[in-house]
Amino acid sequence: MTTLTAAPLASLLDRLFEEADGTSPMAVPSIAAMSREDHERLMRSKTDYVEFYGRLKDLPLPVSRATGKLLYMLARGCGARTIVEFGTSFGISTIHLAAALRDNGGGRLITSEFEPSKVERARANLEAAGLADLVEIRTGDALRTLAVDLPDTVDLLLLDGAKALYPEILDLVENRLRPGAFVIADNADYSSDYLARVRSAAGGYLSLPFDEDVELSMRLG
Repeated sequence: MTTLTAAPLASLLDRLFEEADGTSPMAVPSIAAMSREDHERLMRSKTDYVEFYGRLKDLPLPVSRATGKLLYMLARGCGARTIVEFGTSFGISTIHLAAALRDNGGGRLITSEFEPSKVERARANLEAAGLADLVEIRTGDALRTLAVDLPDTVDLLLLDGAKALYPEILDLVENRLRPGAFVIADNADYSSDYLARVRSAAGGYLSLPFDEDVELSMRLG
């Protein structure tokens, strides 16, 4: 038995995933009206991400169930005590990571979300999960919120915000990643620069794709 599979967390995650399964970006008129080309452009844009994700503020946009379990397993298996997350949304991935911290004996998870309404939802979900004491949610653009006051050593980094910013967020955290630290990037296919960096033989990472669009990388010493 783990925190992840015990009450109240197991039923809470089931409910959150079921609610997420019932939503789609295509239910947002301004998104549904976009051409495929415009959607791709905004997903890859380093300047229009606030507008784009602002249109999706009422959608959870979670990691998959498989990725959630992967996050828990990696954080638990490496004995993580310090975790940084880019992109909180409704807190589903945050809950998986915080559950691992709880089962590791405690720690600190710093996560950043620019949409205030999502921050409130995430806080409520973390309270319901009994994990809020392990998590610091920073509201605002992660290029600023994650540029200050990070732990000296980071055991795991999750990238799940604006895809085009993955290289810039990695820049902010990279010198704090300990050897063997994991970096997980969701929907990484939208950031070719990021993939080229972590897959490069000279990039300082060992990296491979997982579950279609997740890139799992390990920081080398």
